[in-house]
Amino acid sequence: MNTLRNTFDSPLEPLGAAVGAFLVLAALGTLIGAPWATAQTMLVAIIQIVGALLMGGIGAGILYVSFVVDG
Repeated sequence: MNTLRNTFDSPLEPLGAAVGAFLVLAALGTLIGAPWATAQTMLVAIIQIVGALLMGGIGAGILYVSFVVDG
């Protein structure tokens, strides 16, 4: 009996969960690191913040697809 196969519907589900969680944690780490405090200009800080928020959204979407959507 394969425990991993019995736990997850798809063999790629754990990979999706790991990638999604990594992206969310990396986005949080970027925002906690306060890019506005070290950026040369405010435009660069805004781009970094928007990028981190998009990365967190993509990671949350991957987690949602991994666990909620059956397909």
